Amino acid sequence: MNPDVRFGSRADEWPRERIAQLERDEIEHLRANARELGESEIAELCDAVLATRGERGRGATATRAKAKRLVSRSAAFEARGVYLHNLRTSWGGVRRSDGTVVFGIWADAVKSRDGGCACLLWQPNAGSHPWSDSPAGRERLKHCELALTSPGAEGLLVYGERLAGHAPEEKARSIHGVDPHTVVQLRVVKQGEEYWAVWGARANARLNGAA
Repeated sequence: MNPDVRFGSRADEWPRERIAQLERDEIEHLRANARELGESEIAELCDAVLATRGERGRGATATRAKAKRLVSRSAAFEARGVYLHNLRTSWGGVRRSDGTVVFGIWADAVKSRDGGCACLLWQPNAGSHPWSDSPAGRERLKHCELALTSPGAEGLLVYGERLAGHAPEEKARSIHGVDPHTVVQLRVVKQGEEYWAVWGARANARLNGAA
């Protein structure tokens, strides 16, 4: 994807003429970002431009596309049997069929060492992490508490670009999407007041060195 294609917070940053200059896969990424962040006007413009193109350019676009096709967060969760409580802000849910908690995990936040991986899921606000006290943050805490007493949970990797000064779950510069084919089998552990997702070989050793 063209690195200059970044999602802006204002609709006037993406007029139809600018969108029309993008390749099909870039428009699809922009549309997914717009839907994730509730920018319906930009998403509708993307739909309009795509509709005028029909099948043109699909071959060239497919050649440049990454092997891993990313999808929106809501679509990735629905594929795992989970329907998000809030399409814009929820980062996890519980699968009704078996009660498994499925977490959205920011891929860049995953730490790996000694064959194990770990990712911080929730921590107290303490003035520097206000997302923890938001409705979405409190929802994540409930999911962590539920998963803590379960034999296992699942994680979906979310890709995007961070926005300085914000937790990615709260606000990101852009959200490229979720890899629907990669499902992490994890367990949740509590360290102090923090909740971590751990998986892979020697996961406990990794957690001890994660902070």
